[in-house]
This record gives sequence, C-alpha cells and structure tokens, in this order.
Amino acid sequence: MTLILGISAFYHDAAVALLDDGCLVAAASQERFSRRKHDAEFPRLALDACLREIGAEIGDIDYVGFYEKPLLKFDRLLETYLAVSPLGYRSFAHAMPGWLHTKLRLPQVIRRGLGGWSKRRIVFCEHHESHAASAFFPSPFESAAILTIDGVGEWATTTWGVGQGNRIELKQEMRFPHSLGLLYSAMTYFCGFRVNSGEYKLMGLAPFGRPIYADLIREKLIEVAPDGAFRLNMDYFSYCRKLRMTDRRLERLLGFPRRQPEAPIRPCDMDLAASIQVVTEEAVLRLATHVHRQTDADALCMAGGVALNCVANGRLLREGPFRHVWIQPAAGDAGGAVGVAQLIWHQLLDGPRSAVQPDGMKGSLLGNSIDDAEIQRLIDSGAVAHRYASSEALDDRVAELIDQQHVVGWVQGRMEFGPRALGARSILGDPRNPEMQSKMNLKIKFRESFRPFAPAVLEEHADEYFEMPPGHASPYMLFTFYVRPEHRRRPAENAQGLERVKQVRSTLPAITHLDYSARVQTVDPSRHARFHQLLTRFYRRTGCPVLINTSFNVRGEPIVCTAQDAYRCFLATEMDALVINNALFLRQEQPSELRQRSAQYLTGLTRD
Repeated sequence: MTLILGISAFYHDAAVALLDDGCLVAAASQERFSRRKHDAEFPRLALDACLREIGAEIGDIDYVGFYEKPLLKFDRLLETYLAVSPLGYRSFAHAMPGWLHTKLRLPQVIRRGLGGWSKRRIVFCEHHESHAASAFFPSPFESAAILTIDGVGEWATTTWGVGQGNRIELKQEMRFPHSLGLLYSAMTYFCGFRVNSGEYKLMGLAPFGRPIYADLIREKLIEVAPDGAFRLNMDYFSYCRKLRMTDRRLERLLGFPRRQPEAPIRPCDMDLAASIQVVTEEAVLRLATHVHRQTDADALCMAGGVALNCVANGRLLREGPFRHVWIQPAAGDAGGAVGVAQLIWHQLLDGPRSAVQPDGMKGSLLGNSIDDAEIQRLIDSGAVAHRYASSEALDDRVAELIDQQHVVGWVQGRMEFGPRALGARSILGDPRNPEMQSKMNLKIKFRESFRPFAPAVLEEHADEYFEMPPGHASPYMLFTFYVRPEHRRRPAENAQGLERVKQVRSTLPAITHLDYSARVQTVDPSRHARFHQLLTRFYRRTGCPVLINTSFNVRGEPIVCTAQDAYRCFLATEMDALVINNALFLRQEQPSELRQRSAQYLTGLTRD
C-alpha cells in the first residue's frame, strides 16, 4: 500500500485528499470540522477524520504534496507590488505578516501540522497543474483535452493542455492580472456580494436582469480574441494595488455606485449580473473552441473556480465543440488536494492509470460517515427519535412527509467533498409546490429570496423533464439544463424585480428559474445508491421523480458534518423533520430547551 496525502491550505478552503495505490479513498475540507466557512488553516481536523474513515494513521502516509508553489506565488506578489508602488503599500503591509510567518516556511509548517512526520521531502506542484490533474486523472477518459480557469494561482489564471493515460501536459497559459475569474469576482464585489463565496449569488441573480452592459464590458473592460485569449483593462480594477476589487473609476464607467452589502438589490445590479454572465459564457466558449482546434479531442476535462459556473457549463455542453465534458466536482482550490496527490502517484511514481467508469470520484462521497454511537449520544442528550429497522420503511415515511409538504434534513453515509450537497448532507423538499422555494430560502436557509434551488432527478427519468443531450448525466450538479417545453407554464405578467421569483413557470415551479433553467443533479444507483432509493420511493408514491436538493446548512455556515451539526441546524430553522442514518427526528417532538439552545447558535454566524 502506498498512501499519498494531498493538501490545499493557507489561502482559501483548506482540504486534504488521500490516495491508496492511486485510488482516491478520502477527501474533506477543514471548514466542515472547524465550522468556520472557507477555513484556510492547516486541515488537521479534516485529515484526522479521513484517516479514521479508512482506518489509517499519520505514520502510514508515504508521500505528502502541496497544491501550489508558494515561492513562485510570492514572486508574483512582490513583482506586482513593485510595479504599482507606492500605491500598493497598504495591501503589501497587510499580506506580508502571513507570508513571513507561515507561507514562506510551508515545509516546516506542514511537518508540524502532521505531528513531526518524517524528514522525507514534500512535493510542491503549480496551482494550475494541480487543477489540471484533478480534472483529468479522476475523469472517465483515457485521453482528453484539459482546461483550467480560475482567479489566479502563482502566475497563471487560465491554462489548457492534454491528458493521456497517466500523464498530463499543459501547453499554454494566460497570466495575472488578466483573469476571467477575477473579472467575475470584481463584478461580484461591485454588486455587493462577498468575493470567493458570492459568485454563486451573482450567477443566480443574472436571469433577473438584461445584459445591457455586455457591450460596455466587451468594449472597455475585457478584450477577448478569437482564440479565447483575453486582456483586462486594469484601469478599472484595483486588486493589484488595493484591498478591494474595484473603485470609483468603474462606478463612473457604469453610471451607478457599487451596491453596499445587505442593501436592497437594484435593477442595475440585476442587469450587471446578466451582462457579466453573458460575457463570461462567451469567453469560456471561445477558450474551449480554441482548445478543441488545437487538440481535436472528443472530451474536455475542466477545473478551477470558473468551472463551477454551471450556467456557462450548460452552454458549453449545448453549443461547444466537445462531445463530452467532465468537470471536477471540487473544482475550486479544495480540489487541488486531489490533484497534487494524483500527480505524485502518476507522474512522480509512474503509477498506472485506467479510466474508471462512471468516474474516479466515487460520487464525491469521500468524507466522514456517522455511526450509530453519534446518534445515540443525541438521544441521550434529550433528542427524540424514531428508529427504523429497514431503509425501505424509513424511505416510505420520508417520501410521505415530503409529499405532505414537509421539509426534511437528510444525512446518510459519507459526506460530500466539494461545494455541492449530493444527497448525503442535504435538505429536501417537494418541487411541485410553488411556495416551497421562498419557504426554504427565507425560513430554513435564511438567504436571499431569489436564490434558485436545484432538482435531484432519477437519471432514468431526467430527459422527461429537462432538455439534456442523449446519454448525458449530471451527477455533480455542475450543468444547467432547460425545463422541457411541455412542462413549462406561462407566468403572470404582474410581478416586477425579485418578486418574479414567485411566478409559476413549470410543473416543477420550486426548481425552475426565470429563464426556465435548472441546475440538475441526475441520481443513479452506481454513485448515489441511498439517495436513488429515496427518490424511487417518492416517485412511486407521487409519480414525480424529482426532489428539491439543497445543501444542509444555513447562510454563513458550512454544510453540516456530524450528527450534532445536523440536529442543531435542524432545530434552529423551520425544518420539519431530520433523518440521520435510520433515525427520524420530528420537529414538534423535540424538547423546547434544545430548540432554544440551537436558535442561539444562529446569532453567532457571520453572514456572507
């Protein structure tokens, strides 16, 4: 057995991944265990949980890899600060203590975090190389083109290359400060959302607006060549020299000020969101078309933060040149832990690789599981539960609850790795109810009312409801598809602005966005067997093979990890029921003192 540990940490979303003889056996993000969203500290809690899950110890680890090269990144920071000096002094002074204390001493910091691990060398790879490896090696293809797009790694912001067998090779890159990811983040910031977490909100807001600023963005902010190469006009962006993404010059260009966080969303914010979304989609399409011309590949693998833009991904699948597109489900920085571990096995140790079907991510169910002892501790503390002898009987009861318009927290098996809940740490509801979208946003998730919910659909019935390419699956909720015309409904014309979210647009109104799109998760028994079983029971009862599936958390909180996390979140919201393994907790039966204690927890969360 050769056990390889991959680490991403110290910048954003620290995570670990473990490979056993080249097979991905565990992966998790630190935030799930520390309960600090986007926790960047050394991921020791996540590592301990992953080791316990596979029955290993730190001493069993043979190789350790880190997902980027800190000295090369430091070179970029110094060169950037010198280029804009003296304007960047405040940003420079803010960044340097972290670098001098930790990031320039990473080998020692990592060894200390591993409890003094062996003196063997630690492998460092480039940031986009780890993204590319995480995209190709777990993919179901023997050979494929690779495209990585994010904010910035060391210098690279976009790369493309090829993967063949157990090797990847990057061919070209685009470099900082020209970045499609940073452009999208700058508009996220301008619209009043938090960078590195609010991009999903901007994407969800886009259908409410009109792309009336798209031409201005193309003319003044970004120049995209026919081959997809792009350059930003840095006169309008301040991230090189300040602690913010944009300043007054962009406000003058657009003709309105930046929205302040938590202020009401304006029509101009909606229009700007629509505009940057269109420009981003066009840039991704041009990049992919260029990569296809260069490689003539049939399949494309993607990673990097921009690869989480499921609207752009859906358009790429519909209009792009590749027959197959596979995206790493943990496409952001956390997935770099998978990538560097794969690089060590395949390219350092020359370990063999055979493309695994349906893919090598195991449904992304790579985190910790919950044992019955955890559930018993909840019951001992006063929680009231009904235990079921069989999963079938439990599923029948849960299907009945959802059909009766109850919202159910659902915790089963190993936790998902990546930003999406895929049926292991999920909140479930009935998509046929036009009130369910607002209820779940405002009373359970405590987030903006316009945020869309994703449908989880039995894979064998997906094309009955959504316009999906023949034979295409979407197990990781990374593509949007349109609701089929026969399920659409013409909405009433009397709503304006964000109130349009309440309009009924289909037979599944709770998951249908304003443009008739939905971020689809197809559920099949090979990846998500337990969730498939529940969906099947709901389908048999109702004739509907679709459920609302959203992550089990509230705004400002990471997705729940343990039984205690799930129970606390359940009681602090207006969820009606909670299922953990074979135990069912009904809200009205829980002690009032436990509800009060859980409600206090919500007040300590930092909203984002």
